[in-house]
Amino acid sequence: MTALCRDCLAMGDQAVRRCPRCASPRIVSHDELGRLSIAHMDCDAFYASVEKRDRPQLRDQAVIVGGGKRGVVTTCCYIARIKGVRSAMPMFKALKLCPEAVVIKPDFSKYRTESKRILGMAGELTPLIQNLSLDEAWMDLSGTERLHGAPPAVTLARLQARIEAETGLTVSIGLSTNKFLAKIASDLDKPRGFSVIGGAEAQAFLAPRPVGLLPGVGPAMVASLATAGFRTVGDLARADLKDLAGRFGSHGLRLSRLAHGEDHRAVDPAEVRKGISAETTFNNDLSDLGDLEDVLAELCEKVARHARADGLAGRVVTLKLRATDFRILTRRRTIAVPTQTAKTLFAVGRELLSREATGKSYRLIGIGMAELLDAGCVEDDFFAGEERRALAGEKTVDAIRARFGAGALTSGRILRAKAAGKGD
Repeated sequence: MTALCRDCLAMGDQAVRRCPRCASPRIVSHDELGRLSIAHMDCDAFYASVEKRDRPQLRDQAVIVGGGKRGVVTTCCYIARIKGVRSAMPMFKALKLCPEAVVIKPDFSKYRTESKRILGMAGELTPLIQNLSLDEAWMDLSGTERLHGAPPAVTLARLQARIEAETGLTVSIGLSTNKFLAKIASDLDKPRGFSVIGGAEAQAFLAPRPVGLLPGVGPAMVASLATAGFRTVGDLARADLKDLAGRFGSHGLRLSRLAHGEDHRAVDPAEVRKGISAETTFNNDLSDLGDLEDVLAELCEKVARHARADGLAGRVVTLKLRATDFRILTRRRTIAVPTQTAKTLFAVGRELLSREATGKSYRLIGIGMAELLDAGCVEDDFFAGEERRALAGEKTVDAIRARFGAGALTSGRILRAKAAGKGD
Protein backbone atom coordinates (compact mmCIF):
# COMPACT_ATOMS: atom_id res chain seq x y z
CA MET A 1 0.00 0.00 0.00
CA THR A 2 1.35 3.40 -1.01
CA ALA A 3 -1.91 5.36 -1.25
CA LEU A 4 -4.94 5.70 1.02
CA CYS A 5 -8.25 7.52 0.73
CA ARG A 6 -8.98 9.09 4.09
CA ASP A 7 -12.73 9.18 3.42
CA CYS A 8 -13.58 5.67 2.24
CA LEU A 9 -10.27 4.04 3.35
CA ALA A 10 -9.65 2.55 -0.09
CA MET A 11 -6.03 1.41 -0.43
CA GLY A 12 -3.93 1.45 -3.58
CA ASP A 13 -0.42 1.21 -4.90
CA GLN A 14 -0.43 4.32 -7.08
CA ALA A 15 -0.65 7.99 -6.23
CA VAL A 16 -3.85 9.54 -7.61
CA ARG A 17 -5.45 12.97 -7.32
CA ARG A 18 -8.89 11.57 -6.50
CA CYS A 19 -10.07 8.31 -5.04
CA PRO A 20 -11.24 5.96 -7.82
CA ARG A 21 -13.90 4.60 -5.45
CA CYS A 22 -15.47 7.73 -3.89
CA ALA A 23 -13.84 10.60 -5.86
CA SER A 24 -12.52 12.20 -2.66
CA PRO A 25 -9.41 14.38 -3.06
CA ARG A 26 -8.30 13.50 0.48
CA ILE A 27 -5.61 11.09 -0.61
CA VAL A 28 -2.43 10.44 1.34
CA SER A 29 0.31 8.74 -0.65
CA HIS A 30 3.88 7.80 0.11
CA ASP A 31 6.23 5.00 -0.84
CA GLU A 32 6.64 4.04 2.83
CA LEU A 33 2.99 4.53 3.83
CA GLY A 34 2.31 0.86 4.51
CA ARG A 35 5.43 0.36 6.64
CA LEU A 36 5.46 3.32 9.04
CA SER A 37 4.08 2.97 12.56
CA ILE A 38 5.18 5.93 14.76
CA ALA A 39 2.55 8.65 14.84
CA HIS A 40 1.96 12.02 16.44
CA MET A 41 -1.66 13.04 16.96
CA ASP A 42 -2.35 16.74 17.49
CA CYS A 43 -5.80 18.21 18.14
CA ASP A 44 -6.54 21.17 15.87
CA ALA A 45 -6.72 24.49 17.80
CA PHE A 46 -8.01 22.33 20.63
CA TYR A 47 -9.36 24.77 23.22
CA ALA A 48 -10.84 27.09 20.60
CA SER A 49 -12.37 24.14 18.74
CA VAL A 50 -14.05 22.89 21.92
CA GLU A 51 -15.53 26.35 22.51
CA LYS A 52 -16.76 26.61 18.91
CA ARG A 53 -18.33 23.18 19.07
CA ASP A 54 -20.19 24.12 22.26
CA ARG A 55 -21.25 27.52 20.85
CA PRO A 56 -22.26 26.91 17.22
CA GLN A 57 -22.98 30.61 16.74
CA LEU A 58 -19.20 31.18 16.87
CA ARG A 59 -18.46 28.77 14.02
CA ASP A 60 -17.56 31.47 11.47
CA GLN A 61 -16.08 33.95 13.95
CA ALA A 62 -12.56 34.48 15.19
CA VAL A 63 -12.17 33.01 18.68
CA ILE A 64 -9.33 33.61 21.11
CA VAL A 65 -9.03 31.58 24.29
CA GLY A 66 -7.07 33.41 26.95
CA GLY A 67 -7.05 36.00 29.70
CA GLY A 68 -8.47 39.49 29.71
CA LYS A 69 -7.06 42.47 27.88
CA ARG A 70 -3.86 42.30 29.96
CA GLY A 71 -3.47 38.53 29.60
CA VAL A 72 -1.98 36.43 26.84
CA VAL A 73 -3.41 34.18 24.18
CA THR A 74 -3.70 30.55 25.30
CA THR A 75 -4.77 29.44 21.85
CA CYS A 76 -6.92 30.69 19.00
CA CYS A 77 -8.89 29.36 16.06
CA TYR A 78 -7.57 29.32 12.51
CA ILE A 79 -9.59 32.40 11.54
CA ALA A 80 -7.70 34.40 14.16
CA ARG A 81 -4.41 32.83 13.08
CA ILE A 82 -4.94 34.12 9.56
CA LYS A 83 -4.96 37.62 11.09
CA GLY A 84 -1.59 36.93 12.73
CA VAL A 85 -2.72 35.95 16.23
CA ARG A 86 -0.50 33.35 17.91
CA SER A 87 -0.33 31.50 21.21
CA ALA A 88 1.46 33.36 24.04
CA MET A 89 0.90 36.70 22.27
CA PRO A 90 -0.12 39.55 24.61
CA MET A 91 -3.87 39.98 24.43
CA PHE A 92 -3.72 43.67 23.57
CA LYS A 93 -1.59 42.86 20.53
CA ALA A 94 -3.89 40.00 19.49
CA LEU A 95 -6.96 42.24 19.69
CA LYS A 96 -5.19 44.92 17.69
CA LEU A 97 -4.59 42.37 14.91
CA CYS A 98 -8.06 40.88 15.21
CA PRO A 99 -10.39 43.35 17.00
CA GLU A 100 -13.52 41.40 16.02
CA ALA A 101 -12.39 38.28 17.89
CA VAL A 102 -14.53 36.75 20.62
CA VAL A 103 -12.37 36.25 23.73
CA ILE A 104 -13.22 33.30 25.98
CA LYS A 105 -11.64 32.49 29.32
CA PRO A 106 -10.15 28.97 29.40
CA ASP A 107 -12.18 26.14 30.96
CA PHE A 108 -9.52 23.52 31.61
CA SER A 109 -11.87 21.07 33.32
CA LYS A 110 -13.85 20.87 30.08
CA TYR A 111 -10.70 20.51 27.99
CA ARG A 112 -9.40 17.72 30.24
CA THR A 113 -12.68 15.83 29.80
CA GLU A 114 -12.43 16.03 26.01
CA SER A 115 -8.77 15.05 26.12
CA LYS A 116 -9.62 11.89 28.05
CA ARG A 117 -12.28 10.98 25.48
CA ILE A 118 -9.89 11.36 22.57
CA LEU A 119 -6.99 9.60 24.23
CA GLY A 120 -9.35 6.85 25.32
CA MET A 121 -10.18 6.14 21.68
CA ALA A 122 -6.49 6.08 20.82
CA GLY A 123 -5.86 3.75 23.75
CA GLU A 124 -8.15 1.17 22.22
CA LEU A 125 -5.70 0.85 19.33
CA THR A 126 -2.38 0.55 21.15
CA PRO A 127 -1.14 0.69 24.74
CA LEU A 128 1.94 2.59 23.55
CA ILE A 129 0.71 6.17 23.91
CA GLN A 130 2.82 8.98 25.36
CA ASN A 131 1.00 12.18 26.20
CA LEU A 132 2.75 15.48 25.62
CA SER A 133 -0.17 17.65 26.77
CA LEU A 134 -3.96 17.67 26.78
CA ASP A 135 -4.08 18.00 23.01
CA GLU A 136 -1.22 15.92 21.64
CA ALA A 137 0.34 12.49 21.99
CA TRP A 138 2.72 10.07 20.33
CA MET A 139 1.52 6.60 19.37
CA ASP A 140 3.43 3.47 18.44
CA LEU A 141 1.32 1.06 16.37
CA SER A 142 4.11 -1.41 15.62
CA GLY A 143 2.75 -4.96 15.45
CA THR A 144 -0.93 -3.93 15.41
CA GLU A 145 -1.63 -4.82 11.76
CA ARG A 146 -2.95 -8.30 12.53
CA LEU A 147 -5.01 -7.02 15.47
CA HIS A 148 -6.77 -4.30 13.45
CA GLY A 149 -6.69 -5.99 10.07
CA ALA A 150 -4.93 -3.07 8.41
CA PRO A 151 -1.62 -1.20 8.35
CA PRO A 152 -1.15 1.54 10.99
CA ALA A 153 -1.90 4.28 8.44
CA VAL A 154 -5.40 2.89 7.88
CA THR A 155 -5.96 2.45 11.62
CA LEU A 156 -5.00 6.09 12.17
CA ALA A 157 -7.31 7.31 9.41
CA ARG A 158 -10.15 5.39 11.07
CA LEU A 159 -9.26 7.00 14.39
CA GLN A 160 -9.35 10.48 12.84
CA ALA A 161 -12.81 9.85 11.44
CA ARG A 162 -14.10 8.40 14.70
CA ILE A 163 -12.86 11.32 16.79
CA GLU A 164 -14.53 13.82 14.47
CA ALA A 165 -17.80 11.87 14.38
CA GLU A 166 -18.05 11.26 18.14
CA THR A 167 -16.62 14.48 19.59
CA GLY A 168 -17.12 17.08 16.87
CA LEU A 169 -13.41 17.87 17.10
CA THR A 170 -10.66 17.25 14.57
CA VAL A 171 -7.08 16.02 14.86
CA SER A 172 -4.09 16.03 12.55
CA ILE A 173 -1.82 13.02 12.19
CA GLY A 174 1.91 12.84 11.46
CA LEU A 175 3.31 9.42 10.52
CA SER A 176 7.00 8.61 10.30
CA THR A 177 9.88 6.45 11.47
CA ASN A 178 10.41 8.19 14.83
CA LYS A 179 8.90 10.63 17.32
CA PHE A 180 10.80 13.71 16.12
CA LEU A 181 9.76 13.34 12.48
CA ALA A 182 6.19 12.32 13.33
CA LYS A 183 5.72 15.50 15.37
CA ILE A 184 7.00 17.65 12.51
CA ALA A 185 4.74 15.82 10.05
CA SER A 186 1.60 16.43 12.12
CA ASP A 187 2.02 20.18 11.68
CA LEU A 188 2.41 20.14 7.89
CA ASP A 189 -1.24 20.00 6.84
CA LYS A 190 -3.43 21.33 9.64
CA PRO A 191 -6.33 21.19 10.27
CA ARG A 192 -7.62 17.64 9.60
CA GLY A 193 -4.24 16.78 8.14
CA PHE A 194 -2.48 13.48 7.58
CA SER A 195 1.15 13.86 6.56
CA VAL A 196 4.01 11.42 6.14
CA ILE A 197 7.77 11.83 6.34
CA GLY A 198 9.65 8.71 5.33
CA GLY A 199 13.06 7.68 6.52
CA ALA A 200 14.62 7.87 3.05
CA GLU A 201 13.64 11.51 2.54
CA ALA A 202 14.07 12.79 6.09
CA GLN A 203 17.45 14.47 5.75
CA ALA A 204 16.61 16.14 2.43
CA PHE A 205 13.28 17.30 3.89
CA LEU A 206 14.93 18.83 6.94
CA ALA A 207 17.97 20.41 5.26
CA PRO A 208 16.51 23.75 4.08
CA ARG A 209 14.49 24.39 7.23
CA PRO A 210 15.61 26.82 9.97
CA VAL A 211 17.37 25.39 13.03
CA GLY A 212 14.51 26.65 15.21
CA LEU A 213 12.50 23.70 13.90
CA LEU A 214 14.53 21.35 16.11
CA PRO A 215 13.15 20.58 19.58
CA GLY A 216 14.97 22.37 22.37
CA VAL A 217 16.25 25.13 20.08
CA GLY A 218 14.73 28.37 21.34
CA PRO A 219 15.48 31.96 20.34
CA ALA A 220 18.69 32.14 22.38
CA MET A 221 20.02 28.91 20.89
CA VAL A 222 19.01 30.05 17.39
CA ALA A 223 21.11 33.16 17.90
CA SER A 224 24.07 31.14 19.19
CA LEU A 225 23.89 28.74 16.26
CA ALA A 226 23.62 31.62 13.78
CA THR A 227 26.72 33.22 15.27
CA ALA A 228 28.53 29.92 14.71
CA GLY A 229 27.31 29.80 11.10
CA PHE A 230 24.46 27.31 11.51
CA ARG A 231 21.21 28.75 10.21
CA THR A 232 19.55 25.74 8.62
CA VAL A 233 19.19 22.13 9.68
CA GLY A 234 21.32 21.23 6.68
CA ASP A 235 24.16 23.38 8.06
CA LEU A 236 24.10 21.25 11.21
CA ALA A 237 23.92 18.00 9.25
CA ARG A 238 27.05 18.98 7.28
CA ALA A 239 28.95 20.17 10.34
CA ASP A 240 31.90 18.28 11.76
CA LEU A 241 30.77 16.31 14.79
CA LYS A 242 33.83 17.24 16.82
CA ASP A 243 33.26 20.90 16.07
CA LEU A 244 29.63 20.71 17.26
CA ALA A 245 30.65 18.85 20.41
CA GLY A 246 33.41 21.38 21.10
CA ARG A 247 31.04 24.33 20.70
CA PHE A 248 27.85 22.99 22.29
CA GLY A 249 28.82 19.85 24.22
CA SER A 250 26.33 16.97 24.35
CA HIS A 251 23.62 19.27 23.02
CA GLY A 252 25.66 19.67 19.83
CA LEU A 253 25.77 15.89 19.38
CA ARG A 254 22.00 15.72 19.86
CA LEU A 255 21.45 18.45 17.28
CA SER A 256 23.58 16.54 14.78
CA ARG A 257 21.49 13.40 15.23
CA LEU A 258 18.25 15.31 14.79
CA ALA A 259 19.61 17.10 11.73
CA HIS A 260 20.13 13.67 10.17
CA GLY A 261 16.55 12.72 11.03
CA GLU A 262 17.64 10.35 13.81
CA ASP A 263 15.66 9.93 17.02
CA HIS A 264 15.98 6.69 18.96
CA ARG A 265 13.56 7.57 21.78
CA ALA A 266 10.80 5.02 22.30
CA VAL A 267 7.15 5.95 22.75
CA ASP A 268 7.03 5.55 26.52
CA PRO A 269 3.63 5.64 28.29
CA ALA A 270 5.41 5.63 31.64
CA GLU A 271 7.27 8.86 30.95
CA VAL A 272 5.65 11.32 33.31
CA ARG A 273 5.05 14.94 32.44
CA LYS A 274 7.70 17.41 33.46
CA GLY A 275 5.63 19.56 35.76
CA ILE A 276 2.34 20.99 36.99
CA SER A 277 1.85 24.74 37.09
CA ALA A 278 -0.68 27.56 37.19
CA GLU A 279 -0.34 31.25 36.48
CA THR A 280 -2.48 34.37 36.24
CA THR A 281 -2.20 37.81 34.72
CA PHE A 282 -3.19 40.73 36.97
CA ASN A 283 -5.88 43.22 36.05
CA ASN A 284 -3.44 45.90 37.21
CA ASP A 285 0.32 45.62 37.70
CA LEU A 286 1.27 44.58 41.24
CA SER A 287 4.43 45.44 43.14
CA ASP A 288 3.44 45.03 46.79
CA LEU A 289 4.63 41.74 48.32
CA GLY A 290 1.40 41.21 50.23
CA ASP A 291 -0.70 41.65 47.09
CA LEU A 292 1.50 39.25 45.16
CA GLU A 293 1.31 36.69 47.97
CA ASP A 294 -2.50 36.85 47.95
CA VAL A 295 -2.56 35.75 44.31
CA LEU A 296 0.21 33.23 44.85
CA ALA A 297 -1.81 31.50 47.59
CA GLU A 298 -4.70 30.70 45.24
CA LEU A 299 -2.36 29.42 42.53
CA CYS A 300 -0.64 27.14 45.06
CA GLU A 301 -3.99 25.60 45.98
CA LYS A 302 -4.79 25.00 42.32
CA VAL A 303 -1.46 23.30 41.57
CA ALA A 304 -1.63 21.19 44.73
CA ARG A 305 -5.18 20.01 43.92
CA HIS A 306 -4.09 18.91 40.44
CA ALA A 307 -1.07 17.09 41.88
CA ARG A 308 -3.22 15.21 44.39
CA ALA A 309 -5.80 14.34 41.75
CA ASP A 310 -3.06 12.89 39.52
CA GLY A 311 -1.25 11.08 42.35
CA LEU A 312 1.96 13.08 41.84
CA ALA A 313 4.38 14.97 44.07
CA GLY A 314 7.04 17.49 43.08
CA ARG A 315 10.63 17.69 44.24
CA VAL A 316 11.19 21.19 42.77
CA VAL A 317 9.13 24.36 43.30
CA THR A 318 9.23 26.92 40.46
CA LEU A 319 8.21 30.57 40.55
CA LYS A 320 7.49 32.60 37.42
CA LEU A 321 7.09 36.37 37.15
CA ARG A 322 6.48 38.51 34.07
CA ALA A 323 7.57 42.13 34.32
CA THR A 324 5.75 45.04 32.74
CA ASP A 325 8.16 44.90 29.77
CA PHE A 326 7.11 41.24 29.25
CA ARG A 327 10.47 39.87 30.33
CA ILE A 328 10.07 36.58 32.20
CA LEU A 329 11.89 35.78 35.43
CA THR A 330 11.97 32.24 36.81
CA ARG A 331 13.25 30.92 40.11
CA ARG A 332 13.33 27.33 41.37
CA ARG A 333 14.24 25.43 44.51
CA THR A 334 14.71 21.74 45.21
CA ILE A 335 13.02 20.72 48.47
CA ALA A 336 13.98 17.97 50.88
CA VAL A 337 10.61 16.17 50.81
CA PRO A 338 8.52 15.96 47.61
CA THR A 339 5.25 17.86 48.01
CA GLN A 340 1.69 17.87 46.81
CA THR A 341 0.39 20.40 49.33
CA ALA A 342 -0.45 24.06 48.92
CA LYS A 343 1.12 24.73 52.32
CA THR A 344 4.61 23.73 51.19
CA LEU A 345 4.24 25.27 47.73
CA PHE A 346 3.23 28.59 49.26
CA ALA A 347 5.98 28.56 51.88
CA VAL A 348 8.70 27.98 49.31
CA GLY A 349 7.08 30.18 46.66
CA ARG A 350 6.71 33.06 49.12
CA GLU A 351 10.40 32.85 50.05
CA LEU A 352 11.41 32.94 46.38
CA LEU A 353 8.98 35.79 45.73
CA SER A 354 10.22 37.90 48.65
CA ARG A 355 13.63 38.20 46.98
CA GLU A 356 12.09 39.61 43.79
CA ALA A 357 9.29 41.80 45.18
CA THR A 358 11.50 44.80 45.92
CA GLY A 359 9.25 47.46 44.45
CA LYS A 360 9.36 46.31 40.84
CA SER A 361 5.97 45.92 39.17
CA TYR A 362 4.79 42.63 37.69
CA ARG A 363 1.90 41.76 35.40
CA LEU A 364 1.90 37.96 35.86
CA ILE A 365 2.77 35.41 38.51
CA GLY A 366 2.94 31.61 38.29
CA ILE A 367 3.84 28.72 40.56
CA GLY A 368 4.61 25.13 39.70
CA MET A 369 6.24 21.88 40.69
CA ALA A 370 8.78 19.93 38.65
CA GLU A 371 10.70 16.64 38.87
CA LEU A 372 7.45 14.81 39.51
CA LEU A 373 7.35 11.53 41.40
CA ASP A 374 4.66 9.08 42.43
CA ALA A 375 2.92 10.48 45.51
CA GLY A 376 3.62 7.26 47.40
CA CYS A 377 7.15 8.48 47.97
CA VAL A 378 5.80 10.95 50.54
CA GLU A 379 4.13 8.17 52.50
CA ASP A 380 7.37 6.18 52.56
CA ASP A 381 9.65 9.06 53.56
CA PHE A 382 10.61 8.88 57.24
CA PHE A 383 11.28 12.62 57.32
CA ALA A 384 7.97 13.61 55.74
CA GLY A 385 5.93 13.80 58.95
CA GLU A 386 5.03 17.48 58.59
CA GLU A 387 4.24 17.07 54.90
CA ARG A 388 1.98 14.09 55.65
CA ARG A 389 0.08 16.07 58.29
CA ALA A 390 -0.44 18.96 55.86
CA LEU A 391 -1.50 16.50 53.16
CA ALA A 392 -4.08 14.88 55.44
CA GLY A 393 -5.65 18.26 56.12
CA GLU A 394 -5.75 19.26 52.45
CA LYS A 395 -7.22 15.90 51.45
CA THR A 396 -10.01 16.52 53.98
CA VAL A 397 -10.70 19.84 52.29
CA ASP A 398 -10.73 18.05 48.92
CA ALA A 399 -13.38 15.64 50.22
CA ILE A 400 -15.56 18.48 51.54
CA ARG A 401 -15.33 20.34 48.24
CA ALA A 402 -16.13 17.18 46.28
CA ARG A 403 -19.29 16.75 48.32
CA PHE A 404 -20.50 20.32 48.72
CA GLY A 405 -18.88 22.16 45.80
CA ALA A 406 -15.63 23.94 45.04
CA GLY A 407 -16.67 27.04 46.96
CA ALA A 408 -17.55 25.20 50.16
CA LEU A 409 -14.18 26.01 51.76
CA THR A 410 -11.64 28.67 50.92
CA SER A 411 -9.14 30.80 52.79
CA GLY A 412 -9.65 34.38 53.83
CA ARG A 413 -6.53 35.37 51.90
CA ILE A 414 -7.94 33.98 48.64
CA LEU A 415 -11.32 35.64 49.26
CA ARG A 416 -9.60 38.99 49.77
CA ALA A 417 -7.61 38.58 46.56
CA LYS A 418 -10.76 37.78 44.57
CA ALA A 419 -12.67 40.65 46.12
CA ALA A 420 -9.86 43.02 45.19
CA GLY A 421 -9.86 41.70 41.61
CA LYS A 422 -6.11 41.10 41.57
CA GLY A 423 -6.20 38.15 39.20
CA ASP A 424 -7.42 38.02 35.62
